[in-house]
Amino acid sequence: MSDAGQATAGALQVGFIPLADAAALLIAVDKGFFAAEGVEVALVREVSWSNVRDKLNIGLLDAAHLLAPVAIASSLGIGHVKVPIVAPINLGLNGNAITVSPALYAELAKAADGDLANPLASAKALARVVAGRRKAGQGPLTFGMTFPFSTHNYQLRFWMAAGGVDPDDDVHLVVLPPPFMVESLASGHVDGFCVGAPWNSVAVALGIGRILHFSVDILQRAAEKVFAVRESWAARHADALMALIKALQKASDFVEVPGNHREVANMLARPDRIGVEADVIMRTLQGRLPVVRDGAMRTHSDYMLVGRDGATRPDPVQAAWLYAQMVRWGQTTLSKDKAALAMGVYRPDLFDRAVKSGSTAASLPPDHIGAFVGPAFDPAEIEAYVNAFPIRRK
Repeated sequence: MSDAGQATAGALQVGFIPLADAAALLIAVDKGFFAAEGVEVALVREVSWSNVRDKLNIGLLDAAHLLAPVAIASSLGIGHVKVPIVAPINLGLNGNAITVSPALYAELAKAADGDLANPLASAKALARVVAGRRKAGQGPLTFGMTFPFSTHNYQLRFWMAAGGVDPDDDVHLVVLPPPFMVESLASGHVDGFCVGAPWNSVAVALGIGRILHFSVDILQRAAEKVFAVRESWAARHADALMALIKALQKASDFVEVPGNHREVANMLARPDRIGVEADVIMRTLQGRLPVVRDGAMRTHSDYMLVGRDGATRPDPVQAAWLYAQMVRWGQTTLSKDKAALAMGVYRPDLFDRAVKSGSTAASLPPDHIGAFVGPAFDPAEIEAYVNAFPIRRK
């Protein structure tokens, strides 16, 4: 039985997907941060992002742990009905990884001219593998991503295209719910995927996957998940929204304290939360992941940001970059009005009203993105930015 079924009638229904970047939301419930702010929240565990989006849009959910680009797409009416969404606080930055099968990794290593740890070298190696498969009459490689409007999709595309691979013509991209990624790799239905923690680590632990890149290798700072509410809901429940933001900030701060990691990992490991081993979540919180079974361990301090370094404060520049990816890949058209609307989904003004002394982003890249290739991003010059990339939808 879901939490929603156990909740009282007055509880706010909040959806989530079992991922590590739902940590602040889950901890805000389980450690009583929401209750301390006078709001009752009932968590609703979902499997797919389409479920979360649809239930939020039609009002079956009051709020949700949501893919950052979905909040923008919903507000623009791209791919579904138009429902304006407000994102007043981030739940996570970064946290994804690109994982490939051992067989594909071996092919990439053989084709590489340089260190595969360099995303440009690995992308060019992928282009050679793709060309070799085509010459041999083999079918295209298949990669899984979580949703068309997701950072996973855009990070995969950005990486592939940097090496000369057209993600629409040269490979096959398929949508898979995060918990189904591992089984799909094990069965051979996909050759690799981009997904959030902890599912890359689960694939590594089973020996069926090898982590090729952390998403922070592709983009230094990427808005991943937001706490989302409908704009109409936010207008009617201004006080409740302030309370929710305050509680989530306190929970984010709690999650980031190293001394709390074991407690957080144990709570998130529950079957009704994320449902994987606590040690896997512990390593995720520490940014310390094995990239291959019984092999190398990699650590990156910015692997996943929950509350550190200003991570919770919504950044409209991040929203503009995501909109630019929608334009680049033909999901929408370019216009100043749409760009402004996309940036308006992210509401630092609401965050600042609720959180009087939020942390600042000391290590923010100059353009707020820090991509490994391409020009610096300028939200006022989206057309020039998109046109700078030779592989794009025209």
